[in-house]
Amino acid sequence: MSRSSSRSRRALRVDQALVTLLAFLLVSIMGGLLGAALVMPAVATTGQVTRAGTELFSDLPAELGIPEPSERSTILASDGTVLSTFYAENRIIVESEAIDNDMRNAVVAIEDERFYQHNGVDLQGIMRATVNNLTGGALAGASTLTQQYVKNLLIEQGRRSGDAEAIEGATETSLGRKLREAQLAIALEQQQSKDEILTGYLNIAQFGPSVYGVESAAQHYFNHSAADMSVAESALLAGITQSPARWDPVAHPDNAQVRRDLVLDNMLRLEFITEEQHAEAIATPVEEMLDVTYTQNGCGAAGNAAYFCDYVVKDLLANEEWGESLADRQAMLYRGGLTITTTLDLDRQAAAYETVTANVPVTDPSDIRMALTSIEPGTGRIQAMVQNTNYGPPTETDQDATLINLNVGTDRGGGNGFLTGSFFKVFTLTEWVDEGHSINDRVNATDREFRRAEWNISCMPEVADDYDPGNLESGLGAARGLVTVLDATARSINTPFIEMGTQLDLCGIIDTAAAMGVDAQANGDPMVPRPSMLLGTNQNTPIQIAEAVATLAAEGVHCDPVAILAVTDSAGNDVPLPPASCEEALAPEVAAEVTTALESVVQPNSTGSNAVLPDGRPAAGKTGTANLDAAAWFAGYTPQLASAIWMGHIDSNESMFDSTINGQFHEEVYGGLYPAMVFSEYTARALEGEPVLQFPDRTTNRPSTADDDDDDAPGVNVPDVVGYSVDDATTLLERAGFTVSVGAERPSEWRAGGVAASSPASGSSAPRGSVVNIYPSSGPPSEEPASEPPTTEEPSPSDPPSDDETEAPSGGDD
Repeated sequence: MSRSSSRSRRALRVDQALVTLLAFLLVSIMGGLLGAALVMPAVATTGQVTRAGTELFSDLPAELGIPEPSERSTILASDGTVLSTFYAENRIIVESEAIDNDMRNAVVAIEDERFYQHNGVDLQGIMRATVNNLTGGALAGASTLTQQYVKNLLIEQGRRSGDAEAIEGATETSLGRKLREAQLAIALEQQQSKDEILTGYLNIAQFGPSVYGVESAAQHYFNHSAADMSVAESALLAGITQSPARWDPVAHPDNAQVRRDLVLDNMLRLEFITEEQHAEAIATPVEEMLDVTYTQNGCGAAGNAAYFCDYVVKDLLANEEWGESLADRQAMLYRGGLTITTTLDLDRQAAAYETVTANVPVTDPSDIRMALTSIEPGTGRIQAMVQNTNYGPPTETDQDATLINLNVGTDRGGGNGFLTGSFFKVFTLTEWVDEGHSINDRVNATDREFRRAEWNISCMPEVADDYDPGNLESGLGAARGLVTVLDATARSINTPFIEMGTQLDLCGIIDTAAAMGVDAQANGDPMVPRPSMLLGTNQNTPIQIAEAVATLAAEGVHCDPVAILAVTDSAGNDVPLPPASCEEALAPEVAAEVTTALESVVQPNSTGSNAVLPDGRPAAGKTGTANLDAAAWFAGYTPQLASAIWMGHIDSNESMFDSTINGQFHEEVYGGLYPAMVFSEYTARALEGEPVLQFPDRTTNRPSTADDDDDDAPGVNVPDVVGYSVDDATTLLERAGFTVSVGAERPSEWRAGGVAASSPASGSSAPRGSVVNIYPSSGPPSEEPASEPPTTEEPSPSDPPSDDETEAPSGGDD
């Protein structure tokens, strides 16, 4: 030993002697006080000690306000699978019968072997510890398990209330603190049984770094419950509580083994175990006992559901019913021992994540992101929420990781949203039908400039302005002349929707969008009814868009998104939740007619052709592509499921022109490409095994299955195809779900080659799948000039079914 070390040891022993001498004097005083309290008041004395004891203990609290220890909360998927855990202290409270008896005996053996003999304070133990310390033996304490329990309760009470002074008062080295602790221990022994006190201590004590309570400790160190502890395991855990860092078996296995063996020796001496049990436990190396599992704190443990978890947490903390302040609500989550059952369907979540990342990998060099939210129509229950990023702050090894949830707005941990492009036409279409117009109405598709005076913006007339949007020059979005609203929707032609907007109040379109769930922009700013909004220059989120199409799928019933099914507290009592909010936003017949139009999008040779589902399952939806391909969308639905898919850069205004995605080069990236493909692949997996339901009949509004008799099939309005070429008319009728038969030519006002008539006639209701006969024109019967047939400007087979938009500059309000 070095000379300096020797001097240090001598100095330490002098300090210990002085402290021990002082402790002896204090303990002598306390012993007198405690003796006065513990002796039955049958003998009257006149000594000062007795008077002091009477004053101190005559007012023992009649009932102690014992705080519930902090307990971790758990978020579950809808099937009960654990998604994540939240805790200020990683603790699981268990009942007495859920703790192995060897564990109980081990703690008594090492911490307070006279636990079952004393009344909260052990005078015999105090004197023994004092003599031991004075005579140079190993330093010993004299606090009973009851006193330690009281101390831990006071510390926990300070932590829960955020009272630093209370914590300091519970841990300071002073006679006053010891006397108060003793007083409370005696009172506690009068109110609780020994079993209750021991169970309480085992639930509150610290068993290692960030491990509190015996159940969490057993799961952490051994990966099983505290109900199934061996003798060696019990002794190992019991030894930790004196100094959780020093005796930590993971960090210091040798120290832990020495301490464990001391516990085993005490257990043998007190006859808690046999010689054979002792020998077997002593022979077991600590390293061989451990099966360490770590409980990650927070949403990072939720894997591909981390962003959904984050949404749930933000939703809970925003709910004022959980507490007056944010701090109160955080305390409830991190200390309340809640069990939070969510709406998440793990099978659908897996299907969503795998589909999204298979199309646009997390590590794709393009740095293009994709997000998907899926909602159950009629309930608002969120089924899946994914994006192709890793959850967490950026690191050197993963610079693309993010905590921003791309599916939601800023109030729920998301960003500023994304330009919706032509998806916004859905709201114009809905308002058009709601105002009494038809999807078979014809509107002008010819490019033109729309003048300021043409707009009706009752709520904000000052934003009216000239607007010159234009159509695409080729592909499905190119057109001129009159087209039906149905055809304009299927092909996502711009100008007809601007024409429709001039016949409506733009504020009515904003109100319709709000009723369907898009009531604000992603950052909370109001939706602005400028003419450019008709082509999607407001910025919204996938959850808003999924909410909107779910309204159509539910026959006009809008439901706020729901992420939480139930919450129970640590005692299993239900915690009140805000009631589910569902109300009719649209008349059923309006929703049905809009759905008919959107079904035409999800057909071959339409903008949503990549979204067609297998096995004849019907779907409706709408593409959307922002200016310069800054964002691409597809939102679609069946009667059972509604989903919205966005893709783009996190910087929402960065173009996706000339991008190589998943190894494939694309000059353009539009909503009918990857988002539509993901919708089809995900929805097919999500609905695997579910019945194939048709959309409701617009007259009876009853769901119908694909197996219904033809006589009961829902009626569909026959589109107006008179004047179209035979090929174009065939395309329009097939999009509407009919089989086409071409009959004999007949004279008409239309030039030869146009359709002269159809049977059933346009506007008639006919079962989906039935035959519509069309009759080509042979020309006029006289020398009168023939009418030119309208053109639909269908693309050549080499043209991809591109999306739609030529818009105002991106930025939302221009």
